[in-house]
Amino acid sequence: MKANTKTYAIISFLDLELIDFSQIDETSKNTIRISLDNSQFVIKWQEGYEPTFITDGSVIPLQVLTHAECLELMSTDKWSEPLELEVKEKK
Repeated sequence: MKANTKTYAIISFLDLELIDFSQIDETSKNTIRISLDNSQFVIKWQEGYEPTFITDGSVIPLQVLTHAECLELMSTDKWSEPLELEVKEKK
């Protein structure tokens, strides 16, 4: 399996309208992952390339992450609701 070499960034939801979706792997505001409190979202792009809206300072990421770091963040309570496991009683 090929390693994921994309760069991930956590962005304030207030900057959503500044995102040029033609420069990242998401296609629109309808395809981004948003935190449960609607304050942040994730974007990603190919390693070795940085979107111009970041390089020119129009958008300043709250965090820049690797794939593994992003997966770890997405599993936190801020990004994922806890799963409730149903426990069956034995009779």
